[in-house]
Amino acid sequence: MSQVQAATAHRPATFMSRALAHRSFAIGAVLSLLLLLAAALSLVWTPWSPYEIDMAAKLQSPNAQHWLGTDPFGRDVTSLLLVGARNSILVGVIAVSIGLLAGTALGLLAAARRGWLEELIMRLSDFTFAFPAILSAIMLTAVFGAGIVNSIIAIGIFNIPTFARITRASANAVWSREFVLAARACGKGPWRITFDHVLPNISSVLIVQATIQFALAILAEAALSYLGLGTQPPQPSWGRMLAEAQTLMFQAPLLAVFPGVAIAMAVLGLNLLGDGLRDLMDPRLARKR
Repeated sequence: MSQVQAATAHRPATFMSRALAHRSFAIGAVLSLLLLLAAALSLVWTPWSPYEIDMAAKLQSPNAQHWLGTDPFGRDVTSLLLVGARNSILVGVIAVSIGLLAGTALGLLAAARRGWLEELIMRLSDFTFAFPAILSAIMLTAVFGAGIVNSIIAIGIFNIPTFARITRASANAVWSREFVLAARACGKGPWRITFDHVLPNISSVLIVQATIQFALAILAEAALSYLGLGTQPPQPSWGRMLAEAQTLMFQAPLLAVFPGVAIAMAVLGLNLLGDGLRDLMDPRLARKR
């Protein structure tokens, strides 16, 4: 074997080549891309208006005009699913962003300051865990009324302690590394070290966790809408489509199948994507591949 061939054979695989070879990541990326494409498509085109009621066309089975049939109000199911994907992504992005920004800031603060401040932040995180997203949404609904905004706030608040705990644990591991000790010896302050050294080294962990929390946010939004606490009519929602279909299981079972499959595929795709990213961003696994 020539020197060029030997060098090529021992050249480390690029991130893209490893990603394409990783089955979980590839499947998750495809499913997540389909979710994004469906949401993007609903911004410019839907087969029918998702808000138009046509009682004469209610409960139709899939046909040439209505590809997935119609619901009890004569609305096109395909159009409802497309717009429902957009609303699910909207809730997921904003709720996860709230948790990511606030939780990361609190976790970095706890790791940098330590002592009583770290203990206070962790105990507040434990207290927040006692109020799941659904329970928080019920309390917000009782005070302010049901709606998508309250759902976003409830899911976002529930994400804060998750990111705070992960950030604090990952940051504490980085603070004990030799290059951080060297930065301290050079006279860098805790905040300079946090932004120059700690945050860049834990960003991959936060990206992976954000992907997983995105899937949980979509699932939580569907659950809240199913209970009538999330997205309100006339805005389409996968969870509310399931709620409306439960009384028609024997008459039109496909009305529950389509939104159920959409939720399952979205959550599965994002979870597989998160698992794949965790493997690809782990330097120990990267060296083995």
